[in-house]
Amino acid sequence: MAPKSPPFSSLLPKNLIFHQTLILTITFFAYASLHASRKPPSIVKSVLGPEISINGTNPLQDSTFSQLGLGWPPFNGTLGTHRLGELDLAFLSSYAIGMFFSGHFADTTDLRLFLSSGMLLSAVFTVAFGCGYWFSIHSFLYFVLVQIFCGVFQSTGWPSVIAVVGNWFGKSKRGLIMGVWTSHTSIGNIMGSVVASSMLKYGWGWSFFWPGFFLFLIGIIVYLFLVVSPELIGLKIPSEIELNSIEGYDHGEVERLGLLNESKDSKSLEEVKPLEQEGMDSTNAIGFIEAWKLPGVASFAICLFFSKLVAYTFLYWLPFYIRHTAVAGVHLSHETAGMLSTIFDFGGVLGGVLAGLISDKLEARAITSVSFLLLSVPSLVLYRVYGSTSMFTNNILMFLSGSLVNGPYALITTAVAADLGTQTAIRGNSRALATVTAIIDGTGSIGAAIGPLLVGYISTSGWNTVFAMLIASIFIAALSLIPVVKSEITERKSRIQMNGTAH
Repeated sequence: MAPKSPPFSSLLPKNLIFHQTLILTITFFAYASLHASRKPPSIVKSVLGPEISINGTNPLQDSTFSQLGLGWPPFNGTLGTHRLGELDLAFLSSYAIGMFFSGHFADTTDLRLFLSSGMLLSAVFTVAFGCGYWFSIHSFLYFVLVQIFCGVFQSTGWPSVIAVVGNWFGKSKRGLIMGVWTSHTSIGNIMGSVVASSMLKYGWGWSFFWPGFFLFLIGIIVYLFLVVSPELIGLKIPSEIELNSIEGYDHGEVERLGLLNESKDSKSLEEVKPLEQEGMDSTNAIGFIEAWKLPGVASFAICLFFSKLVAYTFLYWLPFYIRHTAVAGVHLSHETAGMLSTIFDFGGVLGGVLAGLISDKLEARAITSVSFLLLSVPSLVLYRVYGSTSMFTNNILMFLSGSLVNGPYALITTAVAADLGTQTAIRGNSRALATVTAIIDGTGSIGAAIGPLLVGYISTSGWNTVFAMLIASIFIAALSLIPVVKSEITERKSRIQMNGTAH
């Protein structure tokens, strides 16, 4: 389906900077709202599932706990954490499977309609989960089915927004631009956590209603205003050489905003035509198998599998962990635990920006990712060992862990995916970005599905086992990037030698 201009695009000024700012804003809030709607399940876990008993014993090992009448059936028994983990699996596995298909669909359909439809349907099923509270639904199958549909429709989001941003922005300063822009993930998590936590006192159903309502409103805005590519409204992203030849064009400002693309075509703006090389139409979607064979795609996909496993374990279980782990000898309330978990996401905002900035400076995405991964290991060890000593220590170590864990995750899902989806090996195919993005994030989402499920089972053996699993995953993620790191080091040495020869 050929993309069409949104209903109100004719009312907007045809200015490149204006539209790029608008695109960043719309896609930022679009994906932030999607992530906000994913947070309620993690916030209400401690309400639905096993509660801390009055005498301080571990309810997960208390055979009489199911008689206390706390929690929400079928999640409040001795197998409650298992059911909660299976609920996470229902959402994340359907999300991962849907991601592989969504990437190809996003490359072959109208991104605006595809994204807005997915958002609106995701909003409906987010609210449907909350309806379980108002209608006293206790069927495990109901909640599983709702999460499956929610996961499928949410999978339309990431390939769509990353493809739209890729259409509007070139490669220069991509790491920094994407690092700032991808903070939508952490901002969405924070928004969802704050709203869901603050609504708990009115009933856990409201923790789902308001994030779903906000997602629905943003979906309507996407349908009305999102322009998926500059060509739809007669604009063109100029190349660096073209900008140098335009009298009065502020090249420094354009470069600072990351508006330059990879094209080195020296034709004038009027002469530039869509890229077609070696008979490949630039508007055709790349094949799924062909995309897997692109340089670096498999390595980064495997890395994201384990990186996202760690990140999503915190996303779905951190409030539960905080609630069930005494800080300075005190167990925090449901609301406080949910609010406190946002510190991890605040750290994620900083981590995403730093990873993008550093990778731009070094021109080495893999080296940056591996550095963050390895540094996250001691931070997690410190958080587990000393996080319960005081609230101050807990907050500092949680913030540090969030920065280091989310840094490579944010970098790979944005700048790396965009780099790989627009590399020269694709020979000018401009419709490959969503497919490559879906492969990388879809593979990562499989890890995201496995991590929270495992926690639901192994947390009953103690949280040290959970942290050991997370650390092992981080090491595997770092090892998977060794081939790419070697390539970056070799390329860097070649550049230094060439610069030395030139001088």
